[in-house]
Amino acid sequence: MPSPTPKFVALVAVCVIASSSLAAQQEVGGKYNVLLIVSDDLTATALSCYGSPLCQTPNIDALALSSVRFTRAYCQGTYCGPSRASFLSGYYPHALNILNYISPRGAIGDRATWPQHFKNAAYTTARVSKIFHMGVPGGIEKGDDGADDPASWTMRFNSPGPEWRAPGQGETLEGNPDGKINGPVGGNTFVVVQADDPDEFHSDGKTARKACELIDELKDQRFFLGVGFVRPHVPFVAPRPYFAPYPWENALLPPKIPGDWDDIPPLGINYKTSKNMKMNLTQQKKAVAGYCAAVAFMDAQVGKVLAALRDAGLEDETIVIFTSDHGYHLGEHDFWAKVSLHEESAAVPLLIRVPGKPPAVCDSLVELLDLFPTTASLCGLEVPDRLQGHDISPLLDDPRAAVRSAAFSVNGKGFLLRTDRYAFIQYREDGSGGYELFDMQSDPHQHDNLADDPPFQELLAAFKHQLQEKLAEVRDNDLHAAAP
Repeated sequence: MPSPTPKFVALVAVCVIASSSLAAQQEVGGKYNVLLIVSDDLTATALSCYGSPLCQTPNIDALALSSVRFTRAYCQGTYCGPSRASFLSGYYPHALNILNYISPRGAIGDRATWPQHFKNAAYTTARVSKIFHMGVPGGIEKGDDGADDPASWTMRFNSPGPEWRAPGQGETLEGNPDGKINGPVGGNTFVVVQADDPDEFHSDGKTARKACELIDELKDQRFFLGVGFVRPHVPFVAPRPYFAPYPWENALLPPKIPGDWDDIPPLGINYKTSKNMKMNLTQQKKAVAGYCAAVAFMDAQVGKVLAALRDAGLEDETIVIFTSDHGYHLGEHDFWAKVSLHEESAAVPLLIRVPGKPPAVCDSLVELLDLFPTTASLCGLEVPDRLQGHDISPLLDDPRAAVRSAAFSVNGKGFLLRTDRYAFIQYREDGSGGYELFDMQSDPHQHDNLADDPPFQELLAAFKHQLQEKLAEVRDNDLHAAAP
């Protein structure tokens, strides 16, 4: 057999070096990419893949068909700031002492956030729009970084948009009982705008376009890509065609229960209600229709991002997560928006698709805090011991398994413990604000507060004790130790 030519030897050497380099890059960079899609103010009760009759979300539904769909996932803070600071840092809000709208960086020091942990493992980490907290609509109008954490990202992009100023047909629903306000008003308020301009004129359209560009740009390297959509957060702005399937006259409102607030402690009455927003039934229906149009617009943008991932040939290399920072009330108990500790506000949609894992529906209790350790584990990265969430990857193989006995959430006024059967809410740490206790099997819509019923006093006492133990566990962390 003839000896190899010098040219052939050189070619083999180059191939070996390239192969070794690629293997080393993949080993350092981890097993999978991570595509994290976060919607803002999205309740699972508005998604058709969760059985909602309100909205049609074909793109999110398609993702659900190839994912594990979690039916009992809970945020750790029921409004944007503390929720995002929590799941992005790996700590509960009361460990961070963050119940407002700031970055967790001041609390965690040099400890790595979720995306930063991947960045430290040789991933390219990119953010498009709102992942850490940003003000909506004000921050989106300005196109600023909000409470973002620069150390978390290799690259970051904002998506400014006109929000309530978008040309089109707009209406103010909140604080406008006699209809005297003509058109939309600014700020964080309930307005709808049927916009004249197409998708990419608006923030979420720009976000989808940039995310698609990044997927193509980064397809030959390991990446962690955070894609933040601001809809359906108010204002309910979407191009006009997204409103057509949702005429307000056909909008569904939850049943009005006489005396519904009678057994809810005052601190449990949400900050936005039909009463204090002065919304009549017509305006309430228009709010639901506007929310659905905003959800449909966001769903279409999700579809573009998922199509880009497919077109880049990366579906078999990428973990896809779709979720929201918290839930949302759409008239349940005559409550609107977020913040409350009731089910509609505390529960979130959560879809996780991992290459090679079968689709399933999982009813086990999980928290958004679990996403950091889970993705690190799935990608073969170190899972820091300090993280307060759990690795829920076993649920992807066996959705009937359990990793926690209760989910925990807060809102600055009180605390929620959600177990398999019960939802326990305590207002103020000493309980002086009152309690709520619901049997979620017999009363899933939480209309019958059992906290004062004599047969449930022993159970109530057990939950009070469990909450104190949970708070002690939450506060037993390394944040006051020397930074690593």
